[in-house]
Amino acid sequence: MSSAGEPVIHIRGIARSFPMGDAVVHALRGINLTIGRGEYTAIMGPSGSGKSTLMNIIGCLDRPDAGEYTLNGKPVSRMGDAELAHVRNREIGFVFQTFNLLQRASALRNVELPLVYAGAGRRERRERAAEGLARVGLGDRMHHRPNELSGGQRQRVAIARALVNRPSIVLADEPTGNLDSATATDILATFDQLHAAGNTIVMVTHDDDVAHRAKRIIRLRDGMIETDTAHA
Repeated sequence: MSSAGEPVIHIRGIARSFPMGDAVVHALRGINLTIGRGEYTAIMGPSGSGKSTLMNIIGCLDRPDAGEYTLNGKPVSRMGDAELAHVRNREIGFVFQTFNLLQRASALRNVELPLVYAGAGRRERRERAAEGLARVGLGDRMHHRPNELSGGQRQRVAIARALVNRPSIVLADEPTGNLDSATATDILATFDQLHAAGNTIVMVTHDDDVAHRAKRIIRLRDGMIETDTAHA
């Protein structure tokens, strides 16, 4: 099910298995999925359902054993390591539960990092990073280090970093998992604003309240899509 714009994520027959002792765990069993440009999608499922494996494949952190994955028109399931690293940097903005910020670097420097890997010049990096921090309400905190920021502010830095390369998708893994409820609500409001601005968001979560901020909820069970529903 996809009612948004042209496909950004197009997955057909994706399977992934892992050896575990003498057994084989079938984490994904022939997943078919299309996510259109501008969609806000939540992926849910119990432990062992395959949601983390699917997230890793969508994020080009892992490769499927079988099937095809096309991201923004690029056949990433056939790419080598160097090509995948390039796609991760240019096409995907990651937001993690643990923020993953450099503790000794300022907020500005943390947001600049993807642009460093992309080869952008110093002036362009600074301008775009400052613009990104202003966008998430941290224009007056850009020279603060993570230990000088609250948990919510650190997650906003991570969101600004995820957006700085203007990626095809923002992939968020339990982005409110380490936050108190009031701060989590603020961060989810930021994701609402990103979606309203046209960003494509895929959020992996176990929390029903978080998932219902999205416009589409995909539930996995035993490595397969159990339900795929859209709502207002």
